[in-house]
Amino acid sequence: MVKTSYYSNFCSALQSALSSLEVTTLDGSIIEPDDGLVQFCKLSELVAASGGCQYMCGNGASAAFANHMALDWTKAGGIKTYSFSDSAILTAAANDLGYDQMLSAPLGWYSKKGDLLVTISSSGDSENVLNAIAVARSMGLQVVTLSGMSSGNRSRLLGDLNFYIPGKTYGIVESSHQVLLHAWLDRFLDIPYE
Repeated sequence: MVKTSYYSNFCSALQSALSSLEVTTLDGSIIEPDDGLVQFCKLSELVAASGGCQYMCGNGASAAFANHMALDWTKAGGIKTYSFSDSAILTAAANDLGYDQMLSAPLGWYSKKGDLLVTISSSGDSENVLNAIAVARSMGLQVVTLSGMSSGNRSRLLGDLNFYIPGKTYGIVESSHQVLLHAWLDRFLDIPYE
C-alpha cells in the first residue's frame, strides 16, 4: 500500500477547492471562473479610468491579505488601493461605534461613488464585513466578495461578483483566496501563464 504524504493531500485539497470555485453575479447567475476574473479586472479598469480607489477588507488572515494586495495593486497595478489597517482608525471606530462598524465607518469616511470594495471573509458571515458591503451599496460602490465554508453564507449573495470557495477548512479557503487575489492582479497586468 502506497502512503500519500500530508503535503500531497493538502495540495490535492487546495486544487479541489480551486477547481470547485463558484462565481456568481448579483442576480445569482453562475458564470465561468475565467469570465469572473475578466469582469473583476474590468471593474478595476473602470476604477482606474475614473481616478477612483479600490478598498479591501477582512478580519485576521483576510485582513493581512487585504493589506498585501492593497500594496501590490497600488505599486504594480497603478490603482490606489487601501485596506483599513491603521490601528488608530480601527480602534477608534471599534471603540466609539462598535466592532461591527470598524470597517464600514472608515469606508463611509473615505470612499466615493464609483470606487470598488473587495471583501475577503472565509465564513462570509462576519458582521463587520457585511456592514461594509451595506455601506458600499448605499454609496454607489461596486462590490466583489470572496468567501468560503458554507454555501449559504450571506456575503456570497451581496456582491456584483461573488467568488465562493467550497473549502472545509480555513487553511484551504484562505490559501484559495490568496491565489484568487493574485490571479486578479496578474490577469489585470496581463502576466502570461502558459
